Amino acid sequence: MSEPRCAVGLPNVGDYADPELLVSLGVLAEQSGWDGVFFWDHLAYTDSWPATDPYVVVSALVARTNRIRTGVMVSQLARRRPWKLARETVTLDVLSGGRLAVGVGLGSTPHEEYEVFGEDGDARVRADRLDEGLEIMCGLWSGEPFSFAGRYYQVTDTVFSPPPVQRPRIPIWVGGRWPARRPFRRAARYDGVFPTFEGIGHADRPSPAQLSEVVEYVRGLRASDAGPFDVVVEAQSEGPAPEAVAAYGAVGLTWWIEKLGWFRGPVQHVRERIQAGPPTG
Repeated sequence: MSEPRCAVGLPNVGDYADPELLVSLGVLAEQSGWDGVFFWDHLAYTDSWPATDPYVVVSALVARTNRIRTGVMVSQLARRRPWKLARETVTLDVLSGGRLAVGVGLGSTPHEEYEVFGEDGDARVRADRLDEGLEIMCGLWSGEPFSFAGRYYQVTDTVFSPPPVQRPRIPIWVGGRWPARRPFRRAARYDGVFPTFEGIGHADRPSPAQLSEVVEYVRGLRASDAGPFDVVVEAQSEGPAPEAVAAYGAVGLTWWIEKLGWFRGPVQHVRERIQAGPPTG
């Protein structure tokens, strides 16, 4: 089993609503040996915090980097038009030379990001929209004639061109909060799983045993020939911690995302943590 790759995870709210700051931190991450940089997706946040658009930031970052994988962890697809996000992500995949990953999930602030704009914030409605949106994105990414008739979305006889650089599609990593099961049934149909855990806050991380439970559940639902599958987790380290990362790798982890933000201290501390390099050393 190969060593997990390590990425930087950054908010897009509060002090991190400055797009120039996020891009500079992403460039620093590539220079410091990290394998990826991923951004949160919030349109609005509690306490009226400022926010910035993560996909615009990703587009700026891929233009200034050459190696790192990047994307949004996780995109709230239920409040985006799936055909618009399909076009944006193909453009980013081409622009980056195939370095994009698309994280998807329900999000955590339904009032601020749905209900205040007159949209239904109910979790089941958002989940249904997410499932329909994923089918549409994958169909449009195929570059083949595509139609779709769902409860929330309809697409009639269209072809999107060009297709993504990555084939058969841009990797889709599905987020969810364990022990809920629906998000993880969804993850089994795509290319990766990004679990968070009930009761695990910003400053904590799940145990390898907790991650193993998720991995066993999801892999049990996948076909034997379903192809590569990523297991992604957010965690914190203060520097080299290869034994800690290895313990997660032993149960299937492929991506460690260093969870950074205001909860780690001032921006300068976050900058220094990035510059120190990934926990694998």
